[in-house]
Amino acid sequence: MNPAPVEVGKSIGSRVIGPITVTDIVRYAGASGDFAPMHHDESAARAFGFSSTFSMGMFPAGLLATFATDRFGPSALRRYAIRFREKTWVGDVLTMTGTVVRVSPSDLAVELSATRNDGTVVVTAIAEFAFD
Repeated sequence: MNPAPVEVGKSIGSRVIGPITVTDIVRYAGASGDFAPMHHDESAARAFGFSSTFSMGMFPAGLLATFATDRFGPSALRRYAIRFREKTWVGDVLTMTGTVVRVSPSDLAVELSATRNDGTVVVTAIAEFAFD
């Protein structure tokens, strides 16, 4: 897959996901094998000192990766580095955005972020894609 023309500094668009539900989190737990009760059981989350249930960090990170690979193709992805910044809570609406930071004839890099509805960034990433 060869992407449509892109330029450094340009947005790759955005995607809004949510509100995040306990069902979303449980479905991700099934896929990832992470069944820590604080992610799906309100009383367990409170017992651990949290105000409510929240997603695993890899859930919004995976949503962010999918946003980028939907644009440039999963087979072109060569590197994906993430940084967890905040929790994603049940009820959050996440907006995925990306900006092109490097372009060459054979590859490109995109800085990505997932931001919840209150403006807090929950995950940042850089994705690098290579093309034939």
